Amino acid sequence: MAILINEKTRIIVQGFTGKIGTFHAQEMIGYGSNVVGGVTPGKGGQTHLGLPVFNTVKEAVDQVGAEASIVFVPPAFAADSIMEAADAGIKYCVSITDGIPTQDMMTVKNFLRRFPKNNRMLLTGPNCAGTISPGRAMLGIMPGHIYIRGNVGIVGRSGTLGYEAADQMRLLDIGISTSVGIGGDPIPGSSHRDILERLEEDPETKVALMIGEIGGPQEVEAGRFAKENMTKPLIAYIAGLTAPQGRRMGHAGAIISSAGESAAEKVAILKELGVTICPTPSMMGQTVAEVLAKMQ
Repeated sequence: MAILINEKTRIIVQGFTGKIGTFHAQEMIGYGSNVVGGVTPGKGGQTHLGLPVFNTVKEAVDQVGAEASIVFVPPAFAADSIMEAADAGIKYCVSITDGIPTQDMMTVKNFLRRFPKNNRMLLTGPNCAGTISPGRAMLGIMPGHIYIRGNVGIVGRSGTLGYEAADQMRLLDIGISTSVGIGGDPIPGSSHRDILERLEEDPETKVALMIGEIGGPQEVEAGRFAKENMTKPLIAYIAGLTAPQGRRMGHAGAIISSAGESAAEKVAILKELGVTICPTPSMMGQTVAEVLAKMQ
């Protein structure tokens, strides 16, 4: 199994005919993802990369049975595209777009809450690398060749640290069930906890790796969830041990604004909750290998 996507998931690309959408659509198709078309308003009825182009997401859902979408739409219009996907019945949406205004994302979150929880679109991002279930499907912009299939689930705010973890594990012959980027913006569509819940339910996933950073309470909340609800070991790497308080570092969400949001504080709390801590980014693969060895 895999969470969120598999080789049968019917994917559309929002912003399909643009330069960035075209490039990454080709990459996803080449990986083996089941891309069934795309959306570019005003270009409906055309074909692109040999696939149909639709004016609206609703048309794509009705005509090709789209289930998941990936958003390559400029920031000023991305929130509308995400809400359009939800309204059309898309089950899972990845927003690659970064720089979406915070007020727009607040509108998106409020819009999604209007749907019953069991019928609410899952959103990851914005400002994320996407999701990959190695050997099955890629819904994102990651380098697919560094991921091998296995039983470690990854959830992270940083795309590049996710790539680094995957490559370290590949070199140790450790595979991944699903890797999910939730993005680094202040108001993400999904939290670490949301994804950990799904990894806990996935019979193929044996260990979870959480890649976090300074700013916000997400990682600590995920640690508390793991202590109370997870049967699988949780490993965490928290970036930003040397970041100064009050200064924004990289991601828009990476700013220490209150107690408990620095990397050192998060690491201390997670240790108390029984989470295995990876001390440096260069040791993510090694730490996972050590935890897997203890399970045998």
